[in-house]
Amino acid sequence: MRSIWKGAISFGLVTIPVKLYSATEQKDVTFHQVHRADGGRIKYKRVCQADGEEVPYADIAKGYELATGEIVVLTDDDFAGLPLSTSRRIDVLQFTPAEQIDPIYFAKTYYLEPDAQGAKPYVLLRDALERSGQVAIVKVALRQRESLATLRVRDGIFVLETMLWPDEVRVADFPFLEEDVEVRPQELKMAESLIETMVADFDPAEYKDAYREALQEVIEAKVAGREVVAPEAPVEAGPAVDLMAALRASVDAAKKEREAAKKPAAKAAKPAEEKPAAPKRRAKKSA
Repeated sequence: MRSIWKGAISFGLVTIPVKLYSATEQKDVTFHQVHRADGGRIKYKRVCQADGEEVPYADIAKGYELATGEIVVLTDDDFAGLPLSTSRRIDVLQFTPAEQIDPIYFAKTYYLEPDAQGAKPYVLLRDALERSGQVAIVKVALRQRESLATLRVRDGIFVLETMLWPDEVRVADFPFLEEDVEVRPQELKMAESLIETMVADFDPAEYKDAYREALQEVIEAKVAGREVVAPEAPVEAGPAVDLMAALRASVDAAKKEREAAKKPAAKAAKPAEEKPAAPKRRAKKSA
């Protein structure tokens, strides 16, 4: 991993120099746009709409469109004059229980590594934060954008999770929320039973991106010149006509699946039965 930002955690009068790294990466299969006939890469030109001329990247600025359709052009100097007090700092604002923060606010996750001279205060704050059971609410500016963020500990490392501002979270305003939808107690009980049947500890290693794996196989088949066979699409189930019957069937299916999963595990855990030892033969006495 390469660090993408250098700064410091500002905690009271304590300053902890750190490097920031992206903690996650998308594993998508990437493609280029090409000419179907010969595979040549497609290139795009930056052309000015006003005069039709191609514009060098150095001559491109940012423009903000007004309601009238007019454009306000902003230069690098305009952005340089903006007050970003947290341009090189992660300011700790307060400490809060993690359960008070709705996950919908989280945007992106980063790791923080201490510089050599910052190792001791880093470990001190890390251990104190971990013992407190709290997360730190901080403010940080990354890529010319100031964000709220949380600071927590994961596997001995500070994890910085940037957050959306409250006005960036849309209100879930859907018509059905105003409707009086009746749910029978029996249906609710059966749904709860289904949930209880499917409760298990979460292990992310049990899941995989089947689409990406299948796409990679298609690409490998193309490279090898083999025939590509498309798998049959699964049949999509329609909405349940009898909700109670569908819930009951789901509970039964979940129980059967759980029992089937337990049987191989029980067999593997069962010790092999010891065979009874063969009786010892007495030695014949010599005449």
